[in-house]
This record gives sequence, structure tokens and C-alpha cells, in this order.
Amino acid sequence: MDFTPTEEQTAARELAARIFGDLSTHERLTAVGTGSDGELWKALCEAGLPAAVEDIGLLGLVLLLEEQGRTTAQVPFAASCVHGLLAVSAHGSAAQRERLLPGIADGSLVMTGVLSDTAVRAGERGELSGVAPVVPWLRDATHVLVADEEHRLWLVRAADARCEPVETTAPWSAGRLTLDATPAEPLGGVDAYDDVLATARTAFAGLQAGVCAGSVARAVAYTNTREQFGQPLAAKQGVQLRAADAHMDTEAIRVTAYEAAWRRDEGLDYATHALTAAWWASEAGQRVVHAGQHLHGGMGADLEHPVHRHFLWGRQLDAYLGCGSELLQELGESIVHGEGEGEGDA
Repeated sequence: MDFTPTEEQTAARELAARIFGDLSTHERLTAVGTGSDGELWKALCEAGLPAAVEDIGLLGLVLLLEEQGRTTAQVPFAASCVHGLLAVSAHGSAAQRERLLPGIADGSLVMTGVLSDTAVRAGERGELSGVAPVVPWLRDATHVLVADEEHRLWLVRAADARCEPVETTAPWSAGRLTLDATPAEPLGGVDAYDDVLATARTAFAGLQAGVCAGSVARAVAYTNTREQFGQPLAAKQGVQLRAADAHMDTEAIRVTAYEAAWRRDEGLDYATHALTAAWWASEAGQRVVHAGQHLHGGMGADLEHPVHRHFLWGRQLDAYLGCGSELLQELGESIVHGEGEGEGDA
């Protein structure tokens, strides 16, 4: 396997880093509050970054989401690319791709999705009923990708459903989605759900890698400049060990996300690798953002300090990806099931 970015992926990542670095500043994030940054989203779309994902693949998207995570930029980049561009590209009909992809690429259509924690039922005519309590970036979305109880995927226009604002730990413009015989159109076949779920797990693990990298970078900068008893905090062995553990956890999240993304782009099985990345992102991610906040001492408890934003994002992603023990159980069952099939075939 080779995770070396292509020229196109590298160029896209450098462009994303520049845009996020210029526009997703602490001052702008403070001014935006809990909503999304419309100006930043417009800049990303005008630069062609959402559209580029179709060419640079899931690994390219993971690289871009790392840059978003470093600055905790408040835009629906991950949701729209995963539940929109990649899902429709892979599983949409020719008519759906022609109708939806141009708008997703230029940002005029914003997609989000809800694949779990729902009690959504599909009627005989394809209408949906049920509630999704928390849907990230629902307040920004024009369309929602919904999984029903039988894991079939449906596209719903947000305007046809009832969407109520919900505040989450991180400012993700989330909402409560209520469907009451809401018209919907199917997306893909029986394998679509598993693929989109694995894609989402991989992409959001990449986002967590960026959040953690940003948290560690802030902690390193702070402990190198903050002095105690005439020495920088970074000179203390306990601080060095805590930061080193956080760095290694971050690298584990990154490399497992890279592997899962690379395997998908290469057309290889990647469901268990996506689960592995999600487990690292959930389990190690919360350790890293706790360490980043702890290494800031009293400043880490300041709700207005930038590192606190990384803490909130890290914990929100931990919750969104799923409890670490549950992911580990699912991974174990997946491995056992695979071994059983292999033995039977033999």
C-alpha cells in the first residue's frame, strides 16, 4: 500500500490549508457562534474543493478534512461530500447523478445524512415516517440521505420534512429531523448502506485526526512559551510524555483513516478498516483532546480559549462515530463472521 498523495491530492490539500488558515480564525469562529460560516463555505466551493473530491477520491477527502479539523472550521464539508457527492457518484442512477452532482459540486446543494440512531420506516409508495433526533448540519442542508430500519437509503428534500434546530457539543448546525409520510427517492441497492457507512466512518476519522493534530499543536506551542519556576512547561518530563502519547494517538487515527480510504479508492474491501479507523478516532480522539486541554492548565478550562473548541469537536466526533466499546464489538463480530465464511468456503 502507498499513501503518498498524488499531485492533485497534494495541490488540493495545500489549497484547503490556505483557505482554512486564512478564514477559519479564532476571531471569525467566535463571531459565527454555533452556526456555519457561509463565507468560508462559498470560498471553498469557488475554489472547486468539493468538486475535486470526485477526482481525488476518499483519501483526498481525508486529507482535506484533516485541514478542516486543524482549524475546526464550521462548514458542512464532510457531510456534503460523504452523503452527497461520494454517495450519489457511487450509488446514484444516471438521472440522479446528472441532477444532483453539479449542485453538490458548486455548493448550491448541501447534503447531510443520518445512517444510525433512527426509527425511520418506509411506506409502500416510498414515503418515510420517523424521527432522527440529531442530524449534523441539518440547518444547512437542502437534502438528507436517510437510512430506514431495513438499511435502505433514501434521499429526502429538507424542505419536505420538519427540521428543528438542536444544539450539540460542537457547533455543527445540527437539527432534529421529523418525517411524516415524507416523499423520498431511493438511492442505490442493497450494498449502498454498508458502503456509505464505511465511507462516513473513514471521512470523519480523518476529520478527527485533524482536530487532534490541531489540539496537539496548540499544546506544544503553549507549553514551549509558558514558564513555571523559570523553565518552560515543555521542559518537564511529565509534559513531554503526555504530549508524546497524544502525538502517537493522533498518528494512529491518521494512518488507519488513510488505509481505509486508500483501500476504498483501490476497489478493495475496507469495511473492517473503516471500523478500525472509527475506533481509533473515537477511543484515542477523546484521549488526545483531553490531553490538549490538560496541558494548557487553567487556560484549558477557559471556554473562550481556542483549545476548548478542539475539545468540544473531539468529544462530538467521539459521540458521532460511536462508543469505542461498541465499535470494537462490531469489529470483532465482523472479523469472526469473515473467518467463519472463509472456513466454510474451504
